[in-house]
Amino acid sequence: MKLALFLISLLCPFALLAQSDPLFTQYWAIPTFYNPAATGDSDFVRIRGGANLQWIGIENAPKSFIATADSPFLVFNKRIGAGVTFMQESLGLFSNLLVSAQGSYKLNFKKGTIGIGIQVGYYNSRFRGSDIYIPDGDDYHDPDDPALPNQDLSGNAFDVSLGVSYVHPRFHVGISGMHLTSPRVRMSAETTDASEGVEFETQLRRTLYFDAGGNIAIRNTLFQVHPSLIIASDFSGFSADATLRASYNRFLSFGVGYRWKEALSVMVAGEYKSFFLGYAYSYPLSAIAKASSGSHEIVAGYSLKLDLAGKNKNKQRSIRIM
Repeated sequence: MKLALFLISLLCPFALLAQSDPLFTQYWAIPTFYNPAATGDSDFVRIRGGANLQWIGIENAPKSFIATADSPFLVFNKRIGAGVTFMQESLGLFSNLLVSAQGSYKLNFKKGTIGIGIQVGYYNSRFRGSDIYIPDGDDYHDPDDPALPNQDLSGNAFDVSLGVSYVHPRFHVGISGMHLTSPRVRMSAETTDASEGVEFETQLRRTLYFDAGGNIAIRNTLFQVHPSLIIASDFSGFSADATLRASYNRFLSFGVGYRWKEALSVMVAGEYKSFFLGYAYSYPLSAIAKASSGSHEIVAGYSLKLDLAGKNKNKQRSIRIM
């Protein structure tokens, strides 16, 4: 039976189906997606785009596409960051879209920088009820059940997130509360032929993120080691990724990762002049491995150096990106 049918079976009158952010294996390359305080934490205009194709071989498996851009600015000799994010994902018969604007304020502290960030966004969720498929002879699902929409549904909501971070030349740490309003989307029919007396809702989960990482130079070599960690919790469950990467001459990096009870991953990335390209492959550790060959992910981007010399005494390169 199709994966989509499983998602459909969760819908009932006045039901609420929660959604959450896609967690990329190369989270370290797209820090502003998980914490608005990370905007402007380097002296670069950073543009990143990524695609994650999850569980190849399973029909209607999740697919996620994101794009981020951020830059530092000086306003009245005060450093701030500004950015935008875009996320589109498909989960079975669901399609979700999130477009956000970000801002952060920077404070010099010791040899690093504290960032305090905010994000406001527009969230849209769509359900393709017209594509519901119930096999003949299915004793558990009634095609005429009013709890199953027979048409496409969509709805919108407003979203707010907050975060703080500390970036030091040798490490970074951050915590963020994403989707603090936990927006509920009332989904209505996209045509006038709506099902009377039935209401559908979906919700974007309020999620707490903690991330940390380091930049360890190997003495007398051109190698550096970059351990990192991200933990996500929606207060009903959690996910954790631990990653260990090594980079050579700030050009090529390679590493391995582990997602708690979910997957093992390998990754490789390169940065040449202003261009960045990274690839990751994840192999599932759950029973999904019986039906899927794994997940593939690509992140690409471009960075433009800004001249803030003399105005930012704690100038540093983002260690998240090498």
